[in-house]
Amino acid sequence: MDTKISEIADGIYRLSTYVPDIAPPAGFTFNQFLVLGDEPLMFHTGLRKMFSSNLDALKRVIPPERLRWIAFGHFEADECGAMNEWLAVAPQATPAHGHTGCMVSLSDFADRAPRQLGDGDVIDIGGKRVRFIDTPHTPHGWDAGVLFEETTGTLMCGDLFTQLGDDHALTGGDVVGPAIAAEDIFKYSSLNPAMGATIRRLSALAPRTLALMHGPSFAGDGASALRALADDYDRRVSEQMRAVLLGEAA
Repeated sequence: MDTKISEIADGIYRLSTYVPDIAPPAGFTFNQFLVLGDEPLMFHTGLRKMFSSNLDALKRVIPPERLRWIAFGHFEADECGAMNEWLAVAPQATPAHGHTGCMVSLSDFADRAPRQLGDGDVIDIGGKRVRFIDTPHTPHGWDAGVLFEETTGTLMCGDLFTQLGDDHALTGGDVVGPAIAAEDIFKYSSLNPAMGATIRRLSALAPRTLALMHGPSFAGDGASALRALADDYDRRVSEQMRAVLLGEAA
């Protein structure tokens, strides 16, 4: 595996591993994000099988033992599968996640006790401020949440805007259309009536960069992109509810 590394915002690096065998011919990327500061933070750990490749990529920027925080969007193998491997090479690092994630998974899974984050809690990593925002069941996972780096206006979106391909590390183009197409293919979201409102809440942050876990990062009007994604999920939920009322649900 070859993990590429690109700076997508000031002091924020995307570690990206492309897997062509997933949804060929376009393929699929798995992305982690390193946020530099006095206490560097990594968002997503990647799959265990990708650990050595991600470790080699991170070493191009900082020694791994400098990591102080390890966070992720929700409990799933590609988000946190290699957490304990990272904790082993970064002995001062602390995992951090929301209350639900710590309660149901992380307190048992992690080799080191996690820091439990409430909705809106901020970790000041020295030079950057990272805010945790609860997004339960959006796009999936009871424990789902995102991180917003306040100084650069970077929203680490987790699985929101998931899309195929490996064309760019950073784009100013359309990220909503490809995300809608990927939802049509994978149907990975836990459709629920609160999704649109949850995503619109994120749009109020007016992010300048959207850091996607699967796909290119986006530089531009993040608020508009989030509102458009929320509109599409509202449409999907409405169609699903209509089908249930008409007795047409699968």
